[in-house]
Amino acid sequence: MTSNQKIGIVISKKMKKTVSVIVESKYKHKKYYKILVKLKKYLVHDEDNKCSIGDKILFKQCKPISKKKCWTLINVFTK
Repeated sequence: MTSNQKIGIVISKKMKKTVSVIVESKYKHKKYYKILVKLKKYLVHDEDNKCSIGDKILFKQCKPISKKKCWTLINVFTK
């Protein structure tokens, strides 16, 4: 996995050829050293509509497809 690839879980499939994916990242607070969780949502292009809600997917960055969508699906890990 390179720097422009991410793994996330599909949370919405209401749009045509687009899925909404959430990515979880953990980091440590600088002062208090508590582990914090940051959630970020991405719009991913799914040309064949093969994803469903709850799938774990691998996606990569590409040229902009629309205003908010600049990620494309590579692989579906779990159904």
